[in-house]
Amino acid sequence: MDEWTPLAARAARAGGTVADARFRSDVQFETKAHKNDLVSDADADAQGRVVALLASESDAPVVGEEAAAPSAVPADGPAWIVDPIDGTANYLRGLRQWATSVARVEDGEPVAAATVMPATNDEYLAGDQTRLNGDPASVSDRSDPETFAVAALGWGQHGKRDAYAALTDGIVRTCGDMRRFGSMQSALAFVASGGLDAAVATRRPNPWDSVAGAHMIRAAGGTVTDVFGERWRHDSQGLVASNGRAHERLVELARDVVERDTE
Repeated sequence: MDEWTPLAARAARAGGTVADARFRSDVQFETKAHKNDLVSDADADAQGRVVALLASESDAPVVGEEAAAPSAVPADGPAWIVDPIDGTANYLRGLRQWATSVARVEDGEPVAAATVMPATNDEYLAGDQTRLNGDPASVSDRSDPETFAVAALGWGQHGKRDAYAALTDGIVRTCGDMRRFGSMQSALAFVASGGLDAAVATRRPNPWDSVAGAHMIRAAGGTVTDVFGERWRHDSQGLVASNGRAHERLVELARDVVERDTE
């Protein structure tokens, strides 16, 4: 299945180039579900470029965040999952932490992924192996949670942030340090390359925010499960991604947050 990684990479680069050309320029945007859920015309332009390139070389359907693309991953057969600008809020504020991600799935399982970060000149690719800027990448080898740097993922809808606050509290009390990047695909790529030791979300992430990164972590030797410790899929509740060396402790942390949130 490594045959699809080059196409994923070309598509992500093409979309990233479109987005980068408009970065820190007069980009128009509007809100979606709530006032901090933003989408820009640069998102649409970048996704259009990605979809056009994929369509020219593959007949698999495209699942994407923006309009005109289906939002559900098909249970059977191949599909592409696209996030033209993961971290739109960062992008619109002129912050460099944003990415263009493309993943290939077969029967719902990821087989290839590319996450490019034009503003920082980094490129993460994964088929059978994860690479950062062409070099092999692997998860960290830390085993003590008190030394872990962990990303808290999935801010949640405005006005419904108690679970996220509980997640950050749990990370702060259990782990060495916490990060928030405003780009889930970036955070997952950092776990895959060892810059972070783990990343946790207690709510179900959108597939375009998560599938590429989850595949990269596994291909880099890490572990990705849901909040109950079961193997993660695009339709799982939450996401616990780590180097695998203290994964059970992170699952316990996430599960505790979920159980308290449902009481």
